[in-house]
Amino acid sequence: MSDGISDGAEDVVGVLTERIEARFAMDMDQLKAAVAAAPAANPAATDVVKWHGLLVEAQLVLDSAEDDLLAALDTQPSEVDDPAMGLAHRVNAAVATRDGRALVVRWLLDPDAPGKKELAAERLARLRIHTGPAVPISAPHRPATTPAPASAWRAGRPVR
Repeated sequence: MSDGISDGAEDVVGVLTERIEARFAMDMDQLKAAVAAAPAANPAATDVVKWHGLLVEAQLVLDSAEDDLLAALDTQPSEVDDPAMGLAHRVNAAVATRDGRALVVRWLLDPDAPGKKELAAERLARLRIHTGPAVPISAPHRPATTPAPASAWRAGRPVR
């Protein structure tokens, strides 16, 4: 890749961790603690910490899948059997998951990334504002003198 992320498994997480630490001027442990203490203080940091955690998790799954595949291949003769192919597919899926999460972290770190300016950025900002439910969760208060609408309930007959 041209952005400094090599194809090495450990390098992807390491390079992105370094970029995060440089962007927020603190190491990951400090950043995680700051986000845990005040998640709403910096939504960008909160998003980056969340996705970095998902990236690290995906890397661990990938490492495990690779180890399982290598162990299976060590016991194989020259032909690869179906269980080994299943493990190879598991490795491919883990790589895709890790790479997808790495792309999200890169996007979060890039202030000039597509979708962060103009209309898309405004929409994203509007989504962050909402903290309560989208719909009222209780019936509106009705004064005692106002009867309920007749169409809503008729004694003995269901509403059609």
